[in-house]
Amino acid sequence: MLFDMRSAHYAVSEQHGRCLLQLWSEERNLMRTIVEVQERAQCLRLSTRRMGAAKPQTLEMVPTSDRRTPTAREAARRNYQRLLERVLTRQFIGSKVDGLRSAMDLEHSFGPSYVRGRLLKGTAAEAVIGVSEAESGAIVDGVLTLGILWLDHCRQHGDGRRHFGGLKVIVPPGAWRTTAERMAWLNHAAADFQLFTLDERSEELTEVDFRDTGNLDSRLVHAFSFEAAIERAQDGIARLLSLVPPAARERVEIRPNSATEVGLMLHGLEFARVRHGFAANTFARENEISFGAGANETPLTEENEPLCRDLFSRLFLSRHGDGAHTDPLFRLQPERWLEARLRAEITELLPGLRGDMLYSQVPALSAGDRGLLDLLTLDRNGRLTVIELKADEDLHLPLQALDYWIRVRALNNDRQPAAGNEGGRPLTAFERQGYFAGAEVSPLAPRLLLAGPALRIHPANEPVLRYFSPQVEWELIALTEHWRRELKVVFRKRSGDARS
Repeated sequence: MLFDMRSAHYAVSEQHGRCLLQLWSEERNLMRTIVEVQERAQCLRLSTRRMGAAKPQTLEMVPTSDRRTPTAREAARRNYQRLLERVLTRQFIGSKVDGLRSAMDLEHSFGPSYVRGRLLKGTAAEAVIGVSEAESGAIVDGVLTLGILWLDHCRQHGDGRRHFGGLKVIVPPGAWRTTAERMAWLNHAAADFQLFTLDERSEELTEVDFRDTGNLDSRLVHAFSFEAAIERAQDGIARLLSLVPPAARERVEIRPNSATEVGLMLHGLEFARVRHGFAANTFARENEISFGAGANETPLTEENEPLCRDLFSRLFLSRHGDGAHTDPLFRLQPERWLEARLRAEITELLPGLRGDMLYSQVPALSAGDRGLLDLLTLDRNGRLTVIELKADEDLHLPLQALDYWIRVRALNNDRQPAAGNEGGRPLTAFERQGYFAGAEVSPLAPRLLLAGPALRIHPANEPVLRYFSPQVEWELIALTEHWRRELKVVFRKRSGDARS
């Protein structure tokens, strides 16, 4: 699932005779040319073309991410389990396929979407996990997390007679790239990781060389001047602040989203914004002012100013550190609230990092889609540091954070001479795009920091982190449970500690 349309935004426009669809959310941005639209039962199927791509792709707009009935879903998973057993028996002659199952095991985080089992050969054994092409893209991409946990479970709960030397991961054809990029950065001294694709029609099992997935094609959106963006939107900002209760105005965070858009935020929740652009049918520039969040965004007019003032009043009464957890305005976007707290207090909480070089929601593009890094900064030695935050439990946090680490590493390694200064120091992609002005970015691989409330860190996160490559220097930071009132570190775990 790429977008949840209850919270995502979209725009349909015409450009040079083409129909353009743009979708964006807090996680990603996507723009496609619509080639064809087909209306089907429970689905709107869009044939789309990405800029520069030769072949069209298909997007589907559906009421739910899995349209199968529970009975059909269970039957499909049983069929896949039988197919997988048949293929493994035929492919790995001399090994015994043992204990294939997809039963729910919540205690160990195993769900029914994945088929897991063991390959036994004498005293040697390997863990196996597979996922069917009928499952959603998000479930397929999550298979490596569950595979690592399954390998760890087999090692911890074995009878001692067999050594589980590795893990075989089986995914559908065409859906291997995310898993391959992640698998390349696991600790291959700790286990023998192998990746396969399974064509469910031909029953052909093909090994994927995850060490040769090609260069990661990533690029950055150019950095912009915060000061200039705020200056352009100053009139609109002043109008919005006049509608905020006077005693609460000092709590407002004014934060540019781009060179032409500035948001007004309260503890990470953007409740109003000013967009600076051209007025209709003229080259004159004007500010477009709106209030509300998500699908409730509303242009500000003289007629609805009382409504806007009332909304702001209720928002500031509800959204504060001692607010009621039953209040929807208090609960909205907890990760953005946590990010805002960390942005404001990072030098006190993590004194080794530079608060003056801190970037939030950095847009980086890969394969035509946009990803947003939670926080990116430098440490005191100029080394890049990727910070990924979660306010609630997330089983897949380590590998999702690894995705960003891989991207930042690639951009850091992309070093070229500055334009007009061929003999000067090679600059990283970040520096060429205007990030970290005045600082020299270290060539060392980035550090990876994962942070969240202590009781909201999923217990499976640390076992997964222990299988990361030694080249990935990570740190898991547990914060106080009442972080909205007081932000403190409860405990920290580092990659070096895990390996020792």
